[in-house]
Order: sequence, then C-alpha cells, then structure tokens
Amino acid sequence: MHRLLSCCLVIVAINGVVRADDWPQWLGPTRDSVWHEKGIVDKFPESGLKVKWRVPVSLGYAGPAVVGDRVYITDYVRESGDVTNSPNERKELKGTERVLCLSANDGKPIWEHSDKVTYKISYPSGPRATPTVADGKVYTLGAEGLLLCLNEKDGKPVWSKDFKKEYKIDAPIWCFCAAPMVDGKKLICLAGGEGSVAVAFDKDTGKELWRALSASEPGYCPPSIIEAGGKRQLIIWSADDLNGLDPDTGKVYWTQPIKPSYGMSIAVPQHHGNLLFVSGIGSVAAVFKLKDSEPAAEVVWRATPKTAVFAANTTPVIDDDGIIYGADCMSGSFRAVKLDSGDRLWDTFAPTTNTRRGGHGTAFIVRNEDKYFLFSETGDLILAKLSASKYDEISRFHVLEPTGECFGREVVWSAPAYANKCCFARNDKELVCVSLEK
Repeated sequence: MHRLLSCCLVIVAINGVVRADDWPQWLGPTRDSVWHEKGIVDKFPESGLKVKWRVPVSLGYAGPAVVGDRVYITDYVRESGDVTNSPNERKELKGTERVLCLSANDGKPIWEHSDKVTYKISYPSGPRATPTVADGKVYTLGAEGLLLCLNEKDGKPVWSKDFKKEYKIDAPIWCFCAAPMVDGKKLICLAGGEGSVAVAFDKDTGKELWRALSASEPGYCPPSIIEAGGKRQLIIWSADDLNGLDPDTGKVYWTQPIKPSYGMSIAVPQHHGNLLFVSGIGSVAAVFKLKDSEPAAEVVWRATPKTAVFAANTTPVIDDDGIIYGADCMSGSFRAVKLDSGDRLWDTFAPTTNTRRGGHGTAFIVRNEDKYFLFSETGDLILAKLSASKYDEISRFHVLEPTGECFGREVVWSAPAYANKCCFARNDKELVCVSLEK
C-alpha cells in the first residue's frame, strides 16, 4: 500500500516512530519497498554517482539496515569448508557469524558481535536475513537459526534463541532467511517445527508469547502485517499455504493452499486494495480477495505458465494503478503484470541478467516518488520509470562486482538499504555507500 495514512499507521504499529530517512529493516520502514526521502536524484551524473566510502566485509547475502548515523550488517568469516554453490547439496563450513555496526558517515567500525557457527546448508556463503533495528535493540537471525537481540549502543547481548534446539528442527536447506519483524512489544519470526512455523517473542526479554502453524517446511518468507476485514492480519506464507493470523494471539483467521516448488515460499505477498498477490517458483502465483466484513480470503485467479510473474529471490511491487512489477524466477526477466487478471504487459532482461541467460534473474526494487531504484544481480544500481506500457531506464551506475554464483553466472544477491540520501549495498567482499542526493 502506498497511501500515506496506511504507511503512517504501519510505521507506528511495527516500529514506533521512525525517521523518514531511516531504513531500519528489510524492505524499509514499512516493509513495502517505498523510500520516502526527498531531494533524491532524477538522473545520475554523466561522471557517475559519488561513492562516499567502501569498507571490507565478509560472506553474506543479508542486506544492511540503517538507523540514524549507523549501519548494521551481518556476515560470515569462513575458516574452512567449500563455498561452491550446489542447489541441492548441503556444504559444511566452519567459521564465525558476525553482526557489525559501522558509521553511516564514513564506514568506520563502532562495534562487533561474533559467534562461532558451523554451517550445513546449500548456497553457504553467509547469513540471509537483514537486521531489524527498533527501540534501541538490533535483532538478527543467523543462517543456522541463531536469533540475537543486541543492544544498539554497544552490541552487547540482551537475549538469544537457538531455533534448532528450541523447536527441534534442522535448518532448511537454504537456511533460515526470514527477517524478524517487530510489532508493538512483539518480535515475530519464522522458526519451524510442529505448531511453531510462526513464533512471537517479547522483544525486550525473549519470552515466547505464542506459536502457531505447522507445515512440511517453514519456508523462507518474512512475516508481514496488513489491514483487511476490519482486522490487523499477520500474513505467514509457509511451504504449503498462505495464512492470515491475529498478530496478538497467533489465532489463525484463514488458510489458503498455495505450494511453491522446493518449499521456496520467499517473496512476501503484496497487498493492494482488497487483493493479495502471492508468487513463487514452479509457475505458482495467485491473487486472493480479502473480505471487507471479516478476516477471510478467497481465490480470484491462479496463474498458468503463460500468465503472471513468478517471483522468488526478490519481492515484487504493485503500483497505484494495480500493475505488478517483479523479477521472474522462471525466465530470469523483469516483467509487468495486471493484478486483476495476471495478464502480462511486457518483459525485459535489462535490470536483471542484462542477457537472456538462465533463470532466477534478480533485481531488488524500491520506489521513490514516481521513480524506481532497481539493484541488479550484475551489481548495477538502475534508476527507471515503470508503467503499464514500458520499462524506461533513466540511468545506470556500477556499484559492486558480483561475487556470488548462480547456474554459471556471477551475481550479487543482496538487497540494498536506502537512507540519508544514499544507497548502501554489499557483496561478499565490501559494503559500499553511494550518494543519491540531488
């Protein structure tokens, strides 16, 4: 949702009062991929964007979070083990998972927290979940399920949970990925196990408040909250189905089956008006209509292989006209689709692979006023206008070298943060701050 009132309500509900130019969690202040900051460039200079600083980091897919004059990021310092990617093979790595706090002004270190962690996952190059920063605390979720609550000031531990021990589960093959979400006094997470796909903790003490849902696998989709049917609804997409819950109690309001291939529920369902769009690998996509009178959902349409966009690595966005824009995991292209019907409007490879090579083309999308910033798997930051009629690329700047690998091509698979009129992006070697000030 892009309406100002809705955004303000969600900001208060999720994180209390936050500054408009902070990026305190995955997908921004309201988890809707909207950057509200003013005074941002309309076109990149011919000489390129100004790089304010670059600092070394280690392995990781997790994007940064930015609050005030601080940047928070997680990584993995490998001591032994093979990091070569194999989609269906777990690799064992030994090393240290770190939470780093850096100055947003110059990248200098402020504090560091570290834990020895052994990985037994596929695509093992580091943690996935963007830190969540709220009310003086930093919440991180490691690849093997180590949930940390750290003091924002100095990085000292406040409380922690080990999901594998607490909920008697193994890490999913592509690890624990879902960025924790603060909702009032609660921290809501995807854990797994019988009756505990979704778990809410007291964000200050770590005390478990409720647990809910069972599934064949927890999936990888971060929790989100919408308002529909006269209720605030917690949306949880497991590997088997889509669910609407009462965020205060964990009570399940409704469940709709939608099962992606390989348990890969990743992209967060997108809410627009009374419609909810869900998509994943295996030509799986659907739109559900949310009832006005009660918290309930019914199918409007389900996709065929020739309709919709099947998002996986990145979450799509929906504009005010009801057009879905997203990177399609099946074709590797970036496409526009009608929300009400699933009809495709156009395709392009420009902001994803920039070629026609292979699937899982990736572009992380953020809206700023009437334009969109897309961070491509090629390491390029792209400024574009998107409409039902076309993809209109305005500018492009190469920020980072791809250091990851996907089916034989080099990629960057990490969502940037946008704050302080800057873009903060990382690969497996460095974190970069690029000015976007007009």
